[in-house]
Amino acid sequence: MEILRLEKAEKIYDETGTPVRALKSVDLSIESGEFAAVVGPSGSGKTTLLNALGALDAPTSGKVYIDGVEISGKSQKELSDIRLNKLGFVFQAYNLIPVLTARENAEFPLILKKVPSAERKKRVMEIFEDLEISELADKLPNQMSGGQQQRVAVARALANEPVVVLADEPTANLDSVTGAKLLDLMKKLNEEKGVTFVFASHDRQV
Repeated sequence: MEILRLEKAEKIYDETGTPVRALKSVDLSIESGEFAAVVGPSGSGKTTLLNALGALDAPTSGKVYIDGVEISGKSQKELSDIRLNKLGFVFQAYNLIPVLTARENAEFPLILKKVPSAERKKRVMEIFEDLEISELADKLPNQMSGGQQQRVAVARALANEPVVVLADEPTANLDSVTGAKLLDLMKKLNEEKGVTFVFASHDRQV
């Protein structure tokens, strides 16, 4: 089943008066259960592509479909609801909230959805167990390594049971061994749990 689609998506940035075309007539379809990588050098438009797929930034022209719904013309509130209910995000910079524990960070999307406390904790701790980070539940981000923080970010992305997880350079701030472990973990979640992943990377090894 198709869960993400771009049709002739174009993105032109014109902040300096000199137009820069980041996306040129991109057609793309992502099916449920795929494990897909967008690969290219820095500046080739990977983040722009993920931002379009994730309803974080609208293309200049073309159409974006998320779980069969065309999203152009949607209000910011509607787009926010789509992101909350359909998508999980893993960012290069982790983007954990520094004053919240690992568990609280992972629960945050569920709090926004008003999921009861007991259900939030149960769901997140099950994911932490899968990711082998249960011992981090009560630690703050500054008490964790980069690899541990990124696993918490993955847990947060998965907590909402999204139709797809979008990961932008998820291994960029990790050493090669930790990065490889994170990719193995994502692959395992894809194969065993059916989680769909689309991630961007400039690393050919990835």
